[in-house]
Amino acid sequence: MLEFDEFGPEKVLQVYNPKVGMHGYLVLDNLSLGPSKGGIRMTPTVTVEEVASLARIMTWKTALANLPFGGGKAGIVADDKQISKEKKDEIIKAFAEALKELCPSKYIGAPDINTGEHEMEVFSKAIGSKKACTGKPEKLGGIPHELGSTGFGISKATLVALKFLKKDSRKMTFAVEGFGNVGSFAAKFLIKEGMKLVAVSDSKGCLYVKNGIDFDKLSYIKQKTGSVINYSGDKKPCGQIIQVDADVLITAAVPDLIKIGDVDKVKAKIIVEGSNIPMKEEVEEMFNKKNVLVIPDFVANAGGVISSYVEYINGSKQKMFKMVEEKITRNTELILKQSGKLKIKPRDVALEIAKARVRKKCTICKI
Repeated sequence: MLEFDEFGPEKVLQVYNPKVGMHGYLVLDNLSLGPSKGGIRMTPTVTVEEVASLARIMTWKTALANLPFGGGKAGIVADDKQISKEKKDEIIKAFAEALKELCPSKYIGAPDINTGEHEMEVFSKAIGSKKACTGKPEKLGGIPHELGSTGFGISKATLVALKFLKKDSRKMTFAVEGFGNVGSFAAKFLIKEGMKLVAVSDSKGCLYVKNGIDFDKLSYIKQKTGSVINYSGDKKPCGQIIQVDADVLITAAVPDLIKIGDVDKVKAKIIVEGSNIPMKEEVEEMFNKKNVLVIPDFVANAGGVISSYVEYINGSKQKMFKMVEEKITRNTELILKQSGKLKIKPRDVALEIAKARVRKKCTICKI
């Protein structure tokens, strides 16, 4: 059952094309600041409630990043592993055609789970506009996914958190849950700042190396063998990444990763939410009471949508990195300073700032 409040959702669509077997959802949460921005995921289990929840996160994320976008999200019900490339293209094209009247004036797509540059090319061509989505191939004006904008932003949020707690990054250890595009780049950029990577996980398991992990070697092994657990070190079940002995824990993959019963098992004193909704708000509150600093998802992982904006305005790679660093550093500093002053958790501060920015231009909020 969808929940509605003063902010939205403004529009919820369920679209079908029985001929090609396309079934999808689009949620436009709030368009007060501009056309809604959000990725298109493709999974066999995606629901309209899931899409709506993620669209709301995008509303706060774009508002906090001071971007001229609203929040939106799309989902296609299909099993990426059970269909051919041609069939997938057909489904993406049908989904785009169903949304044609709304793109890009009301909704601008982007890659998400099981969609990437190629799918965005299919989507934009079906709409007939390069502005219909971001995350396109470089030949269509896209900013390459391989640059790691989200992971770069997470690294900047982490460094601000360390500075706030008066910690020297060169003496800090960290663990990364999920060594995919987000987690691997977060690790890469933090290692450059002198931090020591001691643990990493993927769907096959968790690797722990007390003396530190060689990033280049790990990347090679992951690429060649398909898993980080083939690197020499202590092997654990993937879920135990949250329990390893590290100063900082970065979540970068699974939603609802840390549950109430896990709070006392977490040794990290800083948790940076690189993934969306890695824990419920009551879990964050428990960490707050234990003096564990949690940087919220829509603050830490906004690098992707900031990069999308730079692509949208035809900006350069250099402009992207500069804007991601400036916005995420400024926002993380702001929420930490205010949360410390008000003695409340960072998420509460970040939400109030985002809500105030939306309310300022929101017409439906005043009805």
